[in-house]
Amino acid sequence: MEPRRDPHSHLPPALSHHRNPGDAWVYNADGERFWGRFGAAGLLAVHPRKGVLLQHRAQWSHHGGTWGIPGGALHEDEAPLAGALREAQEEAGIAPRDVRPRTSSQLDKEVWTYTTVIADASDTLEPRMMDAESIQLRWTPVDEVGLMPLHPAFARSWPGLVEAVRTRPRIIVDLANVMGSVPDGWWRDRAAAASRWIAQITDAVPHGVAAEDLTLTGHRWFPQWTAVVEGKARQTAGTDQVEVVAAPSSGDDAVVQQAAESTARGERCWVVTSDRELQGRARDAGASALSAGWLLKVLGTPSSPPLHG
Repeated sequence: MEPRRDPHSHLPPALSHHRNPGDAWVYNADGERFWGRFGAAGLLAVHPRKGVLLQHRAQWSHHGGTWGIPGGALHEDEAPLAGALREAQEEAGIAPRDVRPRTSSQLDKEVWTYTTVIADASDTLEPRMMDAESIQLRWTPVDEVGLMPLHPAFARSWPGLVEAVRTRPRIIVDLANVMGSVPDGWWRDRAAAASRWIAQITDAVPHGVAAEDLTLTGHRWFPQWTAVVEGKARQTAGTDQVEVVAAPSSGDDAVVQQAAESTARGERCWVVTSDRELQGRARDAGASALSAGWLLKVLGTPSSPPLHG
């Protein structure tokens, strides 16, 4: 067993003979060095009342004594999301089930990349120091982060990250309109057809949505999804990834109501429908509009490794 490291010591720990091959410095042509042979990733956990979770870095670490986020070097062939979740669990005891990734942002230095995964923290998340990488873990109000002595790289990234921290996206699907855009015999059993669509959306959720599709900054986003069903499809069940709302009468009215409630909560909201009148009503409620064709493209050609990959 390795001796416990002292996070207050300025002396670096002895390197383990069993360390991961990714635990190494990478240098660019100017001699600037970056930790992580295969790149690095970190998790920025966000809670609506507590703020963001920051890590007071051990004195022996690079820029020790400053504040940043749990993270570290990726393993070979490890996806950045998986690496960020692993590092957060190893350093701060954050179980993957206690966070829901919202978006990722990547810093590309050509010879090295760092991916910041912004994730919504559940009320059950109770961070705890798992090793001597940290002096302290602390929830910090978003408006106070910039006032702290931050790790230089995190300080440079924070002005761009704070916009993403404050952006909570939701996509509301007018399922009747989307179903009607594909003549696959859905009219013979509307409930079964609606269930198939919900299953397809659920399968696509882990792949996320390209930032440019939502005119947002960053790399990919993982919005909350709501599908509005009506008529004979009203008994359709939702999933852990897709909320289903049964319209009591008019499906269009229910979509507009969901859009208004979403924007009132401070979310960025998009309504998926090709009904131009409904698109106009959605915009009046503060939402943006995406066509049914856009959703078909998302469902048919996911272009990113899945969230759990």
